[in-house]
Amino acid sequence: MFSLEDYLSEKEQWEAVKTWFRENGLWIIAGVVVGAAGIGGYQWWNGHIDKVNGEASAKYEKMIADLGRNDESGALALLGELERDYSSTPYVDQARLAFARVYVESNRLDKAASALEAVSQHSKDKQLALVARLRLARVQISEQKPDAALATLNGVDPGSFAAQFHEIRGDADLAKGDKGAALSEYRVARTMDTGGGGNSLLDLKISDLVADAAPLPSATPKTPTAQTQATK
Repeated sequence: MFSLEDYLSEKEQWEAVKTWFRENGLWIIAGVVVGAAGIGGYQWWNGHIDKVNGEASAKYEKMIADLGRNDESGALALLGELERDYSSTPYVDQARLAFARVYVESNRLDKAASALEAVSQHSKDKQLALVARLRLARVQISEQKPDAALATLNGVDPGSFAAQFHEIRGDADLAKGDKGAALSEYRVARTMDTGGGGNSLLDLKISDLVADAAPLPSATPKTPTAQTQATK
């Protein structure tokens, strides 16, 4: 049976709830508003990122098309726009790598080195930075700068590119004339190469250096002939 005491108890509870809400209600409303704003801001940010990436992608594709038509000035202008307005996107790194390849093919190795160094030093993609570092070392060897190539490869964690790092270090050592060091690096690279298909060029480098290091066969002493023995 419902009693007056029960009524008073419920009334007191309700009064307590109203009092708590008066004291804390604004914070609840503010929390709801902030939460809604956060969700809206997150959605806006994602939309903004998609828009920026889409614009950068379009400029990158146009730059590649200009390079394909040998319109280097037009491609350079687009690269400048990517670097200026879309530096947060991965297309800047890809554009620099594309130009590095063009520079290598046209034997402008100094320009190729600059483009590759920019990617190796500033890319947010660690794997791409390592790829750029490997290519930079190859360019430096072609520039007859083997010490610079070794400096480029040293002091970084090569990760999954360890075999390639050792092979190119071997190339740099060989360019310096240190065949022993080169052979050592090549052999390490061979033990680390788990590609499955093998590396025929690396195997050729090793076999050539092993052949160079092999001692020449000594001359076989001639067996004395009967005439020679007769004269003794």
